[in-house]
Amino acid sequence: MKLTMQKLSTPLGLFALASLMMGAYSGLYDPSFNNYLAQVHHVSEVARGGLEFPRELPGFLVVFVFTALAFLPDTRIAMVSALLVGVSLWGQGYLAPDMTRVVIWMLVWSTGTHLFMALSPSIGLRLAEEGHEGRRLGQLGSLESLGSLLGMVVVYWGASRLHFSFGHIFALSGTCALLACICLFLIKPQPLKHTRRKLVYKKQYKVYYLLNILFGARKQIFLTFAPWVLITMFQCKVETFALLGFCGTVLSLVFRPWLGRAIDTWGERIIIAVESFLLIFICVAYGFAPQWFSASTALIVVMICYVADQLLFSVRIARSTYLNKIAIAKEDIAPTISMGLTLDHAVSMVVPFWGGLLWARFGFQWVFLAAAVIALLNLFATRLIKYETVEKAVGRPEAQ
Repeated sequence: MKLTMQKLSTPLGLFALASLMMGAYSGLYDPSFNNYLAQVHHVSEVARGGLEFPRELPGFLVVFVFTALAFLPDTRIAMVSALLVGVSLWGQGYLAPDMTRVVIWMLVWSTGTHLFMALSPSIGLRLAEEGHEGRRLGQLGSLESLGSLLGMVVVYWGASRLHFSFGHIFALSGTCALLACICLFLIKPQPLKHTRRKLVYKKQYKVYYLLNILFGARKQIFLTFAPWVLITMFQCKVETFALLGFCGTVLSLVFRPWLGRAIDTWGERIIIAVESFLLIFICVAYGFAPQWFSASTALIVVMICYVADQLLFSVRIARSTYLNKIAIAKEDIAPTISMGLTLDHAVSMVVPFWGGLLWARFGFQWVFLAAAVIALLNLFATRLIKYETVEKAVGRPEAQ
């Protein structure tokens, strides 16, 4: 017991607990948000696409926020991000009677979430042993999945048996984020090397930037409109999304550690190429299943695709390990991840708006066909992934 507490009090142990709590907040909040918009505020598909602009705007600005907070260690910025998430979710649960205030709390939440998204892989890579970066990120990802799993169980049980309101769910979610904030506060900054951060945009990382842009465009179509199909076409409730999330998260507990080892063994090019190939079929099946199958069969196909996409979302860690391999200096990693997030969200703000218009004009099938085309472009982009060329270009000693 004493040994266990000693491990938990280390930077790695505390960051693992924070990852668990952030996963729990996500497991509570993510399955509920779209139903909240549909059932409480009666949002249309066009308005839903438009809401992604303010929701993703902080992700676009995160690189500038990150640069402004350069005087703080990574773990302290992560602590602030978790605090923003926690406070905003309590506000959204009990202080958002209209869409104006929903958007305000959404901006605060999004700022915290995207800051943590930028810092989490950077901190994880710093806490990893050399040559096992993928494995470490996979392990931390599994803890997030475990936390998410617990959160989804609470949502399912609370919504179906205890008649939780959205306010209850959001308050529990915010509490988990505040617990993560406490864990990050307990991490002493000294063990984690404090590096000077600045705005980083270098041509050596252009493939990394391209992968983030394509990832952001396709990802945002699915995140925005995949739940909306289940809600509007199949009348799915919060409990359904909690159950789907539960299935995806259980699979992730096995998939993420395996994925980390696979990245270390086979490399990022193969892993991202396989992901892109699978996503082409997932997007097409999601969009056209109602036309190809009966209503009951189409629902099963769509649910399988929903869980599969959730599972493949874990492949984002391959982009972080790829950057770790080509980074000119380790100090570039965190700000370059932030720049990647900014480029990701530059397209994430725009794509859902046009997706909503495309849905309203031609039907949701064409939205997912567009996502399949983006996945195809991502498959072609994997041919640009190279390690040796970048290393020689920057003259790293290990490349020689």
